[in-house]
Amino acid sequence: MTPSMTRWRRSARRLDSPLFPSIGIARVARPRDSPCGPARFRAGPMCAGMKRVKKKTEQTGRMRLRIEQAIRAIPRGKVSTYGGVAKIAGYPGAARMVARVLRRGFGLPWQRVLGAGGAIKLTGDSAIEQRLRLEAEGVRFRGRKVDLRTHQYTTSRRKTRSKKTS
Repeated sequence: MTPSMTRWRRSARRLDSPLFPSIGIARVARPRDSPCGPARFRAGPMCAGMKRVKKKTEQTGRMRLRIEQAIRAIPRGKVSTYGGVAKIAGYPGAARMVARVLRRGFGLPWQRVLGAGGAIKLTGDSAIEQRLRLEAEGVRFRGRKVDLRTHQYTTSRRKTRSKKTS
């Protein structure tokens, strides 16, 4: 039994292990042809490389397109939050999906999407570039955050009137 063919296991009953007699840990052999490879490469109940791939459905494609349209609708000099873009697209609570679309999208005005409260959530050079691009568009900052009172993009929704019955 070689060291690479062993793994640690806590036994159900106390074993007098020569290595750790007081805590009951014993070294146990593992079969050579394990489909998961060494224990350090396992990822939960499923093995690395054997993870399920989520299929792209028509619904997620439509969702991505609606989020891209909402991002492109933000005019120069205005900003929106990740949650605000999700709400405009019709998916409230899907702020993480907005971040995913921005990461994978091409040609989107990514600098106009900010974190909650107007904070720039990017790090490093990307954060500096985002701030410079927004300042070039005329967006003013209050410290590290954008002044959302003057620069937040809101859609003009039509108000529906209820019919009066008289």
